[in-house]
Amino acid sequence: MAAAFAAGAEAIEAFSDLDKLVKASEKWPTEKCILAGERGGKRVDGFDLGNSPRDHSPELTAGRRLFMSTTNGTRCLERIQATPLVMTAALTTRQAVVKKLLAHKPETVWLVGSGWEGTNSLEDTVCAGAIIHGVMTATGQSFVDCTDNDSAVAAVALYEQWKDRMLELMHVATHGQRLLRLNNTADLEYCARMDVMDIVPEQESPGVLVHRG
Repeated sequence: MAAAFAAGAEAIEAFSDLDKLVKASEKWPTEKCILAGERGGKRVDGFDLGNSPRDHSPELTAGRRLFMSTTNGTRCLERIQATPLVMTAALTTRQAVVKKLLAHKPETVWLVGSGWEGTNSLEDTVCAGAIIHGVMTATGQSFVDCTDNDSAVAAVALYEQWKDRMLELMHVATHGQRLLRLNNTADLEYCARMDVMDIVPEQESPGVLVHRG
């Protein structure tokens, strides 16, 4: 999502259901929308794009709305869309997310990992840990001050263990293994980078995300 906004996307509409996505996209001029669908790490047949951040460029994406459905992430967003403030995060945008959290100063923050088909995923957990670590570093808070469950502490521990070997962790993770079986090493290299984009997608209305700059 951050890659799409970096390339100039107008907005992103997230769907768990592919048929609902297609129906919603039909309300927009064809030249103003992109259909992005991913299942099992592969692009959905008939869609313009899958879920690779490397697919986006200003020539393709700028000024267009992304209608997006993924195996895990967009389903997760649908579950939490009634939350007062929803932001999406990645290792690539970690520091931008930390800055946004410090600016908003919410009383409670839930870091919700999309996982993989209902199970835990290392890449989501290490990203959560990186965000918590960033907040703790910026504020000087301790684990007791900043975290409220053992999962948060474990996420930071995972980040501290692997922070200098993030690409190696991606290769160990089960979803990384899936991408490797698809010969997709480039996406792993892209997603293992830390703090390279100053972009935080935020939900503007249920299921619709924008980049406010």
